[in-house]
Amino acid sequence: MKYKLYQVDAFTNKLFGGNPAAVCPLTAWLDDGLLQKIAAENNLAETAFYVQQGNRYEIRWFTPKVEVDLCGHATLAAAFVLFNCEGHSGEAIYFYSHRSGQLNVTRHGDWLKLDFPIDVLQEIPIWDEIINCFDRRPVEAYKGKTDYMLVYENEADIREIQPQFPAISLLKARGVIITAKGAEVDFVSRFFAPQSGIIEDPVTGSAHTSLTPFWAGKLNKTTMTAMQLSEREGYLQCQHLGDRVAISGQATLYLAGEIYT
Repeated sequence: MKYKLYQVDAFTNKLFGGNPAAVCPLTAWLDDGLLQKIAAENNLAETAFYVQQGNRYEIRWFTPKVEVDLCGHATLAAAFVLFNCEGHSGEAIYFYSHRSGQLNVTRHGDWLKLDFPIDVLQEIPIWDEIINCFDRRPVEAYKGKTDYMLVYENEADIREIQPQFPAISLLKARGVIITAKGAEVDFVSRFFAPQSGIIEDPVTGSAHTSLTPFWAGKLNKTTMTAMQLSEREGYLQCQHLGDRVAISGQATLYLAGEIYT
């Protein structure tokens, strides 16, 4: 059998920036084991698979090691593929995830806006297990549905921090978000998830379901700009909408091909 495969750089308007994701359109769901093998073979942070069901698309996301509950950049990439490569008509795409519910994407020129549920954060003590993860101590710590989020004094902390991956991998979570107020944008972040097969994710859309409501409260703003300060970097526009967030970004196509199984 053969299946289409696209690779898209998400949350960027240029090649070799943002976060690369693989997108595999399917006509019916394959065995979970095969989906995981394809994601491992792609060896990207995420591979998105989707199947059209009526007027919406069921979507799932796999790292090289595990299936995850939500992935923003691979959802953005899947929407880009549908709009630009797979002939989807109209300006809206209705995705559905059995793990995360309804996830809509709308097109606004060359920007794509993700409509995601917020992540509810609970402040937690700064335990030794958290302190050991980085060479700088956070000023606040939180736990969301899948991730820890650590808050630092300034953007320089986020740029210069040294992660301790053995300690991070021991945390019982998908990964760890680190964040601070930005110098030129409203807030900045990085994301580490060695326990999920991702040493450092270049741009993490789903992390902004935690970051957006948090910084909306801190900055008393509902519309914000954000950068993820990985080597590839990514730029996002974020809006707090009560129990949901809008996360907007651009994307560009890197390759199109076929998988043979």
